[in-house]
Amino acid sequence: MDNYKLGDKERKFADIIWQKEPVTTRELTELCAEEFSWKRTTTYTMLRRLCDRGIFENRNGTVYSLMTRDEFLAAKGEQFINKSFGGSLPQFVAAFTRRNRLSEKEIMEIRRLIDMQKGGGQ
Repeated sequence: MDNYKLGDKERKFADIIWQKEPVTTRELTELCAEEFSWKRTTTYTMLRRLCDRGIFENRNGTVYSLMTRDEFLAAKGEQFINKSFGGSLPQFVAAFTRRNRLSEKEIMEIRRLIDMQKGGGQ
């Protein structure tokens, strides 16, 4: 299963949780009724689906994330690079830069990230 692929509604639902967490299931159903016009059962179905993927956890009626939004996006990126480029970041960058010119600011940021990796930083 593609744990890090979210449809439009799933992404918006996840964003609500990340913004409000920890959030009670009651509050979440109220937020989803306002935002999406969902019934309680639809909210619970969506929550169960994302909990089954290991993104969120419903603990005694309170929803917590098991990963931050940034951690989720990083995992999603890793999954894409692994699937599409055999896990090769250089192949991904080469493919990306064939169609998109990097700005000087982007180049400097990439250099900074590489330098941090060389130094063992995060």
